[in-house]
Amino acid sequence: IAHLFIGAGPGDKTEPPRVFLGCLRDVLVDSHLVVPVMSAEGSDTQVNVTMGCNDNDKCDDGPCQNRGRCVSQGWRSYMCECHRPYEGGNCAEEYITARFGSKDLESYAVFSIDDDPGETLTVSLFVRTRQPRGLLLILANSTSQYLRLWLDQGRVKIQVNNFETLLGQSVISDGHFHLVTVKLDGPEVTLTQSAQVQSSRPIRHIWAHHGDRVFVGGLADPRASATFGGYFKGCVQDLRVNNKRLQFYPIPSFVESYKLEQLLTVSPGCSSDNACAVSYWQYTPFDRQGRTVNSRWIDLSFFSLLKRCEEVKWCELSPCPASTVCQQTSRGFECLSNVTVRPESAILHYRNNRNNNRTVGVTSVSLGFRTRQTVATILHAQRGSKYITVSLRDSRVVVEHSAGVEHDNSSVQSERPVSDGEWHSVSLGVHDRASKWIINVDGNTEEIFIGVADLDFLLEGTDIFIGGLSLDSPVSFSGCLAPVEIGGLLLPFHLDTDLKLLRPQEEQFSQLNVNAHPHYGCWGASVCASNPCQNQGLCEDLFDLHHCNCPSTWSGSLCQEPSDPCVAKPCVYGNCRNTPGGYRCECEQGFTGAQCEMEVDLCVNSNCSNGATCLKGVQNYSCLCPQNLTGQYCNLPLLPVSKCSGTRWNFSCFNGGNCSVVDDNCLCLPGFSGQW
Repeated sequence: IAHLFIGAGPGDKTEPPRVFLGCLRDVLVDSHLVVPVMSAEGSDTQVNVTMGCNDNDKCDDGPCQNRGRCVSQGWRSYMCECHRPYEGGNCAEEYITARFGSKDLESYAVFSIDDDPGETLTVSLFVRTRQPRGLLLILANSTSQYLRLWLDQGRVKIQVNNFETLLGQSVISDGHFHLVTVKLDGPEVTLTQSAQVQSSRPIRHIWAHHGDRVFVGGLADPRASATFGGYFKGCVQDLRVNNKRLQFYPIPSFVESYKLEQLLTVSPGCSSDNACAVSYWQYTPFDRQGRTVNSRWIDLSFFSLLKRCEEVKWCELSPCPASTVCQQTSRGFECLSNVTVRPESAILHYRNNRNNNRTVGVTSVSLGFRTRQTVATILHAQRGSKYITVSLRDSRVVVEHSAGVEHDNSSVQSERPVSDGEWHSVSLGVHDRASKWIINVDGNTEEIFIGVADLDFLLEGTDIFIGGLSLDSPVSFSGCLAPVEIGGLLLPFHLDTDLKLLRPQEEQFSQLNVNAHPHYGCWGASVCASNPCQNQGLCEDLFDLHHCNCPSTWSGSLCQEPSDPCVAKPCVYGNCRNTPGGYRCECEQGFTGAQCEMEVDLCVNSNCSNGATCLKGVQNYSCLCPQNLTGQYCNLPLLPVSKCSGTRWNFSCFNGGNCSVVDDNCLCLPGFSGQW
């Protein structure tokens, strides 16, 4: 039995299969019509064969999904150009959205760059959030973070090379997806949101290289993330660097992507936190007269019903503002963040509520700070004649303490200066409750001093001030503060009205000065905003201090003083002379160029003539003349040399005869004859 295959060979397994695509008619075998003939239903003699010949454009069927654009590729062939965030042959696949900051947990992703993008860089991503602050993305190499994106009051903020900054005009923290694009093209950066240019500015060039890393949503160090408003809380989709994807969860279709190195507490999808998780607490309370009380959340009286519930995971209820980190305590929670205090700020005022059943008194005080001040009051607490003060004096930490007993005042100063703009930690602890205190700076024990170790008064309704000595005194501290802890209790930087839940713990410090509105996070003064560096010097922000990186021809703190460029010996074969704004090279003979780096070719403009050959020397040249020419430049004819000269012929006439220079013959004396 012979088999005839039309349109494809038997068992063709090539990719793509080698098949005929088109129409056939009037195919005859031994005068018998075999095509077109429809087989009976269920027959396997024809596969993917239909009657008729439809040559309509395949795009007419609308094969591209999700608003993809169909492009005809010839008869019955097409391709789909997909709109972001869709991908695939028919634009049916959507890049998987990544959810960051679920339940206010630390979350971030890290990717590695495996090519060399160069100086033209485009970073784009879809962002959805309702949080006004948070770190979006950082590009970093082994030495620096050269591109930073974060949210500031709901707007995208960008910083390039730790210096050039620009801010978006539109708020994107509205709960909708926004396409954010940052393009760094040589000396300029441009921010675009949803196809609308927000801002642009000139920048110094950046270069992205193989091995650089991309941090999304935050950094491993919570304090470093807090600098940019904390960890990002929201959704990110279709993140790209140039045309290469950064996929948190890969889609089935193959697309060129950077390698995912780390993924912490990031989940697929874009589901929000369960806003109703504590809804059974949100009730309408009444007072003793049956009148309703205007309260968004439950009051403290309700927490008394939860005393027996010792396993409440308060931080899972997301009680803290987005810019903070929730810390679980034995009986509740606290919201941790740094805070910036400036002279124009108000002093922070605290007092303990005295609801304590302690068996052990206060044995420790700890805090962290960052400043460039040499003299300032950081913390002062006083009740009657008892007080403790932590301050700066001559750039050293000074702790002063009085137990309220006459002649029982103690004071100690650290050895190391701390006014360098870096973070420093200070702790004061009891070594021996009877008499000895230890002051510890940056993990190093500085001093042990004698005194009555009594700080229990701090829990007795004592007024505690941050930044000054009292509410009436001006703020003297300027810098950043890390959380302050007294006897295991934190001084909260946020008011109760800033929290989503009231803190349930009975013993706590409360902030009393409701007019104090510190800047959360650690923010240095805008020392480079005024462009203090002169003569094209580049300003570097060192936290409340700027440093000018000057061109080689300028020096000084502001690049205001001309430097001596001749120190670098720029003249290769010559002497350097300082000039206003630069230098000049006086070249040795035989050399030229701005730095006397080029040897002069003396023969280029030589005076050798009549086909003479120029012979180059070190400082001059000479001419090699052709035959019958002479002179310095071969411009004189060579005259015949007389025999009588004795130069060509060693010639003389005998018997007193004289040689005639006219014809080189001898003129003989009388009585003699002959040639000689």
